Amino acid sequence: MNFPAELKYTKDHEWVKVDGGVAIVGITEFAQRELGDIVYVDINTVGQSVNEGEVFGTVEAVKTVSDLYMPVSGEVLEFNPKLDANPELVNSDPYGDGWMIRIKIADDAQLASLLSDADYKQQIGE
Repeated sequence: MNFPAELKYTKDHEWVKVDGGVAIVGITEFAQRELGDIVYVDINTVGQSVNEGEVFGTVEAVKTVSDLYMPVSGEVLEFNPKLDANPELVNSDPYGDGWMIRIKIADDAQLASLLSDADYKQQIGE
């Protein structure tokens, strides 16, 4: 499996790409494989501030629905518009076109609690 070294990860299987005070968030290749075929992504928190660890949306696969957890506190700026018509992008390109939200980070210090690619691989037994 692929876990890009430039990203940070959570124990709940989200990835984070930080660019200044903004971050892009998605789910990892491991998570999308565990869920199976993604059929719907529901994000209803755009424009809201969401605290670290709180649910910012859900992802629905053929057989299950899974909560999505905020990796760091911040304001949800944008939902990936491509996922409305093509939720399967989460499966085919989880670190690219399958990203889920863009957030304005409220507290940079929280980034220190995120996992490196090596730490994440260890957590999932890779």
